[in-house]
Amino acid sequence: MLKSANKTETNIYTLEVSVSGEDFNKAILQAYNKQKNKIQLPGFRKGKAPLKMIEKFYGEGVFYEDALDIVYPGVVSDAIKEAGIEPVAAPHDLDVTKIGKDGVEMTMKVTVKPEISIANYKGIEADKGDASVCADDVKKELASMQERNARVVTVDDRKAKKNDIAVIDFEGFVDGVAFDGGKGENYELTLGSGQFIPGFEDQIIGHKTGDEFDVNVTFPTEYTPELAGKEAVFKVVLHEIKMKELPALDDDFAKDVDDEVDTLAELKKKIKAELSDKKKEDVEKDFESAVLEKVVDLVEGEIPEVMYDNKLEDDVKDYENRLAQQGIPLDTYLQYMGMDRDKFKESMRDNAVKQVKLQLAVEKIAELEKIEATDEEAEAQLKEMADMYQLDVEQVKKWVNIEDVKKDVVGKKTVDFLVANAKAIVAEKPKKTTKKAAAKKEEEKPADAE
Repeated sequence: MLKSANKTETNIYTLEVSVSGEDFNKAILQAYNKQKNKIQLPGFRKGKAPLKMIEKFYGEGVFYEDALDIVYPGVVSDAIKEAGIEPVAAPHDLDVTKIGKDGVEMTMKVTVKPEISIANYKGIEADKGDASVCADDVKKELASMQERNARVVTVDDRKAKKNDIAVIDFEGFVDGVAFDGGKGENYELTLGSGQFIPGFEDQIIGHKTGDEFDVNVTFPTEYTPELAGKEAVFKVVLHEIKMKELPALDDDFAKDVDDEVDTLAELKKKIKAELSDKKKEDVEKDFESAVLEKVVDLVEGEIPEVMYDNKLEDDVKDYENRLAQQGIPLDTYLQYMGMDRDKFKESMRDNAVKQVKLQLAVEKIAELEKIEATDEEAEAQLKEMADMYQLDVEQVKKWVNIEDVKKDVVGKKTVDFLVANAKAIVAEKPKKTTKKAAAKKEEEKPADAE
């Protein structure tokens, strides 16, 4: 039970907690029952020695530590609830001041969620991009569609040039010795793609099918440590040169790439509409991010470092799990990037700090603005989750805490509130000068103008 809870430092409470003799003796009995089969005393078969005999042989406190482990989680959880505090990390600096058959007394420190203040969060000014789509945007998308539908053909009558696909064998050597990962056969390399070490692809350009030649390069200084900054020679055989033949931009092309249109004009119109929707969505997302960046800067208060540390650890684990899904160990990835774990964590720290501050800010603004989640909104969120994972809503309800769902809803509503109350700063488009207007402006210049 909780005996006292006192705020002893900023964001830290010291709790004094006790366990009754009755509860502690029950825990001792539990610990004995878990351990007895491993204990053998003279005169007793293994696992048959009574509790009293074991305590007499090894000392009365033989099971105290295990018993304390049994009662600790529940007792501390109840004490925290009774104290009405919200911890952000596990209790620390545990000090057991008394332990015995008549009970336990202990003190511990608990770091709690900080009290922050935030003002001027309405009317935040942030840049908002232009969502309009121009003819060049449509042209780029059409060009991309041409690339995706291009036909690859082999060419024998000329030398390799930029954008060709070179089919090569290669093997790399440093100081005359082949190195791991430096060999490939029948590798298809698009020249100019920047896929290989700088300078490698340029030295294939100008060669013909059947040529055997050396490519001399220097590995970048940020490469893997064993090769970084070293000079290397690659023995290369050029087996084949391929090129892409782009389809003509006509009505037939339009019908081939999209069965909902009959003409190139219809395809262009559809592309423009889709690009417009995507651009509007991107602009709104970027505007939201810009608003939230400024919200973070408005947070005032002393935030426990442990909150940043915990968020950072979670982010590193998430990153590691995502890499693992691709079959890449984090340490291998870091070696390739020329980083160690400490540098990697440090590179992620700023974002972790911002995310902690943003979470605290959103919670505080929701409290100030009395933003809440209705049961209907929580149900809608659950339905969305069920649809995403193709499950029944009732199944999802068994796996998630409805209060956590409501917190998510409140968070989204608060972000929407901030964006709705923000002021968008839209940069003016530069006015286009027509040839006619430019000529007129030239005529109006003074005769002595330089």
